[in-house]
This record gives sequence, structure tokens and C-alpha cells, in this order.
Amino acid sequence: MTKAELIDSVAKKAGITKKNAGAAVSAVIDSISEALASHQKVQLVGFGTFEVRKRAAREGRNPQDPTKKIKIPARNIPAFKPGKTLKDKVHK
Repeated sequence: MTKAELIDSVAKKAGITKKNAGAAVSAVIDSISEALASHQKVQLVGFGTFEVRKRAAREGRNPQDPTKKIKIPARNIPAFKPGKTLKDKVHK
């Protein structure tokens, strides 16, 4: 599903215009992004949890020359952990 399809679906289910649905979807995405950027956890009960995880530095191989090793620096990555309700819906 693309963002445009999500906006169409929200507009239909909420009985609002696509313009208002687009603004709502964008606001939700922006709010989650801002919270993650400030290392906050976002919990949506029944859906899941968005959080920032620390990925440790590690050594890798250069794909163009597998004999050479490269250092991959540590970094923060966004992660999503689905909630039980969502897992149950998907598992059907």
C-alpha cells in the first residue's frame, strides 16, 4: 500500500475528504518521526511500538573486493515491534 492508497483508505473509513485525510496521515508520520529523532518510544496499543535501537560497530567485507575488510560505524536505527493484536490479525 502506498501513502496515496493509505490516504484514500483513511478518507473512506473516517468519512472525511482526501485533503483532510492526507493532512492527518502526514501529521501522524511527522509526529512519529520527530519522536524517534529525539529517541522517544512511540507505543500504539494494539498496533505496536516504534523505537530507536543502537546498532553496534562491526567489521564487514567490501563487496567489490571481498578480501578487504571495512569498518561499519555504530548507528541508531528505527525499529518496529508489532503488538499482539496486529500479530493475531496478520497470522489468520
